[in-house]
Amino acid sequence: MITVSLLATGCSADTGASSPDAAGAEAPQAVSTVTPEATPSQQLAVAGVPEGEPTAVARVGGDGKAKKSPLKVASYDRTSRRAVISGAGKVSPSGRPSPGRTSAPSGKASPSGTSAPAAGPADGAPAVGDIIASGPAPGAPDGLLAKVTDVAGQTEKGTEVKTEPATLGALLGDDKADGAVPVDPATIDVEPLVQGVKVSWAKAGDIEVGPHGANVPLGSLRIDVGASVPLPVTEGVPVSGAASVAGFVQLAPKVEFSYDGSSVLAPDSAFLGLSGDWTSQWELKGKAAAGGKPVRIPFAKLHADPVIQVGPVPVVVNLDLTAYVQVAADGTVTVEVKQDLKGDFRVGGSYSKEGGWKPVSTAEMTGTPVRAKVAAAGKVKAALGAEASIGLYGAVGVTADLAPYLRGEAAATATPTSAAGAWKVYGGVDLAGWLQLQLSIFGTPVFQHRIPLGSLNREWLLAKGEGALA
Repeated sequence: MITVSLLATGCSADTGASSPDAAGAEAPQAVSTVTPEATPSQQLAVAGVPEGEPTAVARVGGDGKAKKSPLKVASYDRTSRRAVISGAGKVSPSGRPSPGRTSAPSGKASPSGTSAPAAGPADGAPAVGDIIASGPAPGAPDGLLAKVTDVAGQTEKGTEVKTEPATLGALLGDDKADGAVPVDPATIDVEPLVQGVKVSWAKAGDIEVGPHGANVPLGSLRIDVGASVPLPVTEGVPVSGAASVAGFVQLAPKVEFSYDGSSVLAPDSAFLGLSGDWTSQWELKGKAAAGGKPVRIPFAKLHADPVIQVGPVPVVVNLDLTAYVQVAADGTVTVEVKQDLKGDFRVGGSYSKEGGWKPVSTAEMTGTPVRAKVAAAGKVKAALGAEASIGLYGAVGVTADLAPYLRGEAAATATPTSAAGAWKVYGGVDLAGWLQLQLSIFGTPVFQHRIPLGSLNREWLLAKGEGALA
């Protein structure tokens, strides 16, 4: 595996459980909390976490609003749902400050005779009822969103608490938020699955990575299939080894997040999605002979866990993407096609109180033929696409398959001495996918089945011709 970069937030790729005493070498992450008392709603900013700044814990405070807290998630055990919270004084099993704490109730004198402020939820020890949101932490590489159900006691690393799953609605309350945050390409892990895959990106400050870094726009990640990808044998039907797909895909992804908590029992609206610019140049070349069933060849896996800051609340977004080539042929077709493709895409799930969850899928792309030729009778379709999933705190919410493609067809008319006919080459894009149950993490009603995004298809003619067919 080639790793482009690790997240600055300290997120681990490990998804297994860890004990509360594990991962001591990792830096704990800060927490935020919220309290139940009603206060006027406000518009929260949606932004990326500043580079080098650890993601904060958000905690529900006495005014019913989430606030940043100096508390940290020192460790988390997925199996028992126990967390150790550091950064607070010792507490008794009831969750109240123990006699050994240095703070005293407001207005009362401490043993030294000086007045000590009362420990509030923003800086005191965790208590039953606290809602905690944290960025990636030891044992919780996808972040943590949980409610404290019991305070188990004190450990060397902090206060051990029992938790249960919580929702973003419990933290964001009646506030509103709306924004899009670019994903830093330096935080994306890339695992090549075939030989010849190369990764390039550029960053402000003259930081360039990969052979094409100087040509990649800031904020974009480029993946080259530098060597041809041979097409395999499909169920005993050979696809000519001379047929191959090669090229590159360049992405500039953004995470879109919106929330409106105006409703009492559930949010008035919400949205989670992935959008961005797409650029690719690729070619299909050689002879393909098959029975029409598509052959899919993944060539790279990508993963990132960007943390976006929604007001004081760190929201961990999980992105997974698999880049692939897919070829289907019907008959024996010889092709030599090369295409430049540019455009944008947007996929996600949109919620409204009136209509529930609805899919969102759009793609505006145009292709320019660099070279196009089809010979012999039959049809062939080749895609250079990406299957992406986006979720929150480790729960998948939206899965989409974006597949820009080339399609060629030729019809031959035989004569005693030769075969002649017409051929056409098309460019196009397919977009499909579905919504998952876990989008209920927003605090919206649960649905019991996957909701298809619906099939989106656009196609355009690249080139055509007539003449002798080989």
